[in-house]
Amino acid sequence: MFRRTHKSDSPFTKPRDPNLAMSLPEKRTTCTTLRVTVNMFSKILSIVQKDQANPTVPLHSGSSVIPSLEELRLDGNLSFENIQYAAMDFGNQYHFLPSAVLYPKSVSDISTIIKHIFEMGITSELTVAAKGHGHSLEGQAQAYRGVVIDMESLQGSEMHFHIGEPPYVDVSGGELWINILHESLKHGLTPKSWTDYLHLTVGGTLSNAGISGQAFRHGPQTNNVYQLEVVTGRGEVVNCSEKQNADLFYGVLGGLGQFGIITGARIALEPAPRMVKWIRVLYSDFSTFSRDQEHLISLESSFDYIEGFVIINRTGLLNNWRLSFDPKDPVQASQFNSDGRTFFCLEIAKYFNPDETVITNQKIDSLLSELNYIQSTLFFSEVSYVEFLDRVHVSELKLREKGLWEIPHPWLNLLIPKCRIQDFAVVVFGKILTDTSNGPILIYPVTKSKWNNRTSIVTPEEDVFYLVSFLSSAMPSSTGTDGLEHILTQNKRILYFCEMAHLGMKQYLPHYSTPEEWRAHFGPRWELFVRRKSTYDPLAILAPGQRIFQKATNFS
Repeated sequence: MFRRTHKSDSPFTKPRDPNLAMSLPEKRTTCTTLRVTVNMFSKILSIVQKDQANPTVPLHSGSSVIPSLEELRLDGNLSFENIQYAAMDFGNQYHFLPSAVLYPKSVSDISTIIKHIFEMGITSELTVAAKGHGHSLEGQAQAYRGVVIDMESLQGSEMHFHIGEPPYVDVSGGELWINILHESLKHGLTPKSWTDYLHLTVGGTLSNAGISGQAFRHGPQTNNVYQLEVVTGRGEVVNCSEKQNADLFYGVLGGLGQFGIITGARIALEPAPRMVKWIRVLYSDFSTFSRDQEHLISLESSFDYIEGFVIINRTGLLNNWRLSFDPKDPVQASQFNSDGRTFFCLEIAKYFNPDETVITNQKIDSLLSELNYIQSTLFFSEVSYVEFLDRVHVSELKLREKGLWEIPHPWLNLLIPKCRIQDFAVVVFGKILTDTSNGPILIYPVTKSKWNNRTSIVTPEEDVFYLVSFLSSAMPSSTGTDGLEHILTQNKRILYFCEMAHLGMKQYLPHYSTPEEWRAHFGPRWELFVRRKSTYDPLAILAPGQRIFQKATNFS
């Protein structure tokens, strides 16, 4: 466990719309057959928010200097000017300008700011938000007229590796996962669980869950951390683990930043592979597709990465893959015609070292023989481990060149119980999304047994559930089907269907507007969430952008 006697001693120190409230009923979460009536579906399709105003709050002309903050002695810098970037995030829908941005050079800087605001008491409206790499979707890392802490300012110091058993690395909460990957590989090691995009901070992903195609085996990133260093809403610096300050440890993991700011983490490692066999196959039938996915995650020895995505109205899609994938049978692949239909792609990967190529290929052939994909759509690629894990960044660079990265991203991420995923697919992929999609649609199952139920993460009440992510991009100024208003309305239809059909859905990276919606989201775990808030952040100073609590209000 980490001992703190001085700031330099720590191994972590581094120079919805209310009309569509998603209050899911507590009842009827068992598996039942869905019968969508004509009236019900008509109601879903008729939902159009007439007053769909841009949720953006205009940047006010300038932040006001707060004298008491200026007087604080800090190792880093507290800036009141040129802070507009702190009102921006990847979602690009909400823009709340803070009063100041802290660029901390030590954990004590963060503690000092929060403790000072806490001691100001309820008479101060100041709040604090930790901003990582700015990948929030709904303004969650913003603090209107408050203080935003630039967590990436804590990057830069040497990571502390432990090569023994079990191997781990101590890192700053502001460190990017891509940097951890590169440094770990120098020791022949790698973190176990990832997100699909690695240019995110440790504190940011651990405050949510951190999910990708490895989660079926290793669980989310929150299941692969041994210890945390946290600055609470009282300004206290606390080391915590499952054996020390366990309530805070589990509360902060998936806690949406409500109980403390993660300033350091001890991340579990394992031996790193060097290469990846990367495979894609297609299905025209969703039942077959989902059955194969569920089969693969149930195996003792399976692929190392299992995801899937939905392809809507993409004629000639296999030709798009030929730049980075090779068909197993080029003749059959050339004869495949998608005809603009909806397909489901199974994306799988097997990690290996060069001296294991033969046995790896045999294992892959054996696993593929158990699946029922369209035989002519089998595509292979062989890439390095780093190239595979950092694949999304390549797409980012291409989009940035075209000016299509810093645009609105009205993403919607849902967790759907296995027993209702067929019902979900029939309506959403068959009726709500019929013509095209405005970005990738991911869909893949994970196992609840790999998720520690003591954390703050909320999941469906079933052993297997699916992550379904609608990763839409909205074209600026467009009033068509690729515009922000259309996509937000489409998202509302999906959410409304989930509510009316009693699917037992839970949002991942949740976003709600009212306390009632948040209470419904947490369900029976709401009281524990409130108790932790009142214990570790009693004035509701932290993470105001989540809109769960208001400062200095009664949480009950």
